[in-house]
Amino acid sequence: MSQDNVVATTSATGVNGAAPPDSRRWLALVVIMMAQLMVVLDATIVNVALPHAQASLDISNADRQWIVTAYTVTFGGFLLLGGRIADYAGRKRTFIIGLLGFAGASALGGIAVNAGMLFGARALQGAFGALLAPAALSLLTVTFTEAKERAKAFGVFGAISGGGAAIGLICGGVLTQYASWRWCLLVNVPVALITLAAAIPIVRESKAQGNTRYDIPGAILATVGLVALVYGFTEAAKPHGTSTNGWTAPLTIVMLVIAVVLLASFLWWESRVKNPLLPLRVITDRNRGTSYVVSILVGAGLLGFFLFMTFYLQQTQHYSPVKTGLAYLPFSGGVIVSAGIAAQLLPRVGPRILMTIGGILATGAMVWLTQLEATTSYVSLILPAFIAMSLGLGLLFVPLSATALSGISNHDAGVASAMVNTTQQVGASLGTALLNTIFTTALAGFIAAHGTSPAAQVSGAIHGYNVAFTVSAVLLAFTGILSALFIRRPAGVIADDGSPVKEQDSVAARV
Repeated sequence: MSQDNVVATTSATGVNGAAPPDSRRWLALVVIMMAQLMVVLDATIVNVALPHAQASLDISNADRQWIVTAYTVTFGGFLLLGGRIADYAGRKRTFIIGLLGFAGASALGGIAVNAGMLFGARALQGAFGALLAPAALSLLTVTFTEAKERAKAFGVFGAISGGGAAIGLICGGVLTQYASWRWCLLVNVPVALITLAAAIPIVRESKAQGNTRYDIPGAILATVGLVALVYGFTEAAKPHGTSTNGWTAPLTIVMLVIAVVLLASFLWWESRVKNPLLPLRVITDRNRGTSYVVSILVGAGLLGFFLFMTFYLQQTQHYSPVKTGLAYLPFSGGVIVSAGIAAQLLPRVGPRILMTIGGILATGAMVWLTQLEATTSYVSLILPAFIAMSLGLGLLFVPLSATALSGISNHDAGVASAMVNTTQQVGASLGTALLNTIFTTALAGFIAAHGTSPAAQVSGAIHGYNVAFTVSAVLLAFTGILSALFIRRPAGVIADDGSPVKEQDSVAARV
């Protein structure tokens, strides 16, 4: 039986005779997804509140970006270490510590009295999120060991991952407009405490067996390297002085060079150490490696979609925060529907077809958005693009998450889960820097050619959005191309005719 004739993922518990499925696994799924939604929401819920938080705490224009980037830098930088801590210390234990820390950091940010306190709280949120996110995904991986059930679980995960960003914008708009920007942070406290109360009796503990020594040099190289990379991308996205291109700023160049040197050193070290932080087998597998690259591209392209559509709706179309959030409702609904469909189809058609179609739909939606004008109708142009984009992302997220964790051993579940989040975070940071630079450069060029009148400013912004959407479309197009060329069906449990395949058969298929 060839690899192309079977599908689904290898059980995280591995072989015949594995422990029976957790009888409370579906309740555990609800608990895990509550935590995942909280982490995903926090990446966007604060965005709508930025102007209000800036005014309330008297934060300068130069420093306001730290409300977002203090979170993304620590979250992206500590994810790999967080994944290994989850593997070795216990995934449930790490999950609970992450929940408590995230709630405490959110409360600290919600009562912040100055800019420094808010930035520090956001950094703490990112650090505890780096424990919580990989622990949640690895718990999902080891809790669901049967192919069809795992596909359904990843369908829920895909819906949360894809729709959570849009839901965050909705919640941020409502809370900011009708309560206070502070509630965009404080809302995490009751959610985290409810999730914690449910997790203690419901979620089953699991941890890696065998060699569980920490790779301290690898942890330092990876963490500092990732922090430098995300920080460098963040600096590149900022205007420096009179220049709109932060890529040439000295700090940007220094941080990116440091990141390249440290991450290259990390890969060299991991190939030689006996107890690696990131075993190279996790990323050198064809399916998993391709999935991680696709994850970077999706993160970069999706950031362009949310970042510039939010600016367009609020600054060009003059939507209120609440109306902006509600405009994304069809997108959130589409992702949920599409993820459910993908979960049903994944065990039978495999990930390649779904990811390729998803990439094509997302690319087409982004190309469609390059037609934006100042008076574009939401119903006739924006809504169809939202629906196509959401359907495409749902078809991408579910098989991407499943394939990125396919065939992974219980020992490596946490670090492989961390790689999913790390690649998305790196992609989002790269997308912010790249697309914001492209937008500001296009806007500056348009203004230089057409003057600085109010009409020229509006037209220049539209031109910048459309150029950025074009680049986003190119990034998303590569997700479909890479999926079609390199993704293959993992050996597993469901054959093309729907009949079960024994574990030893699937092992033979891999040989």
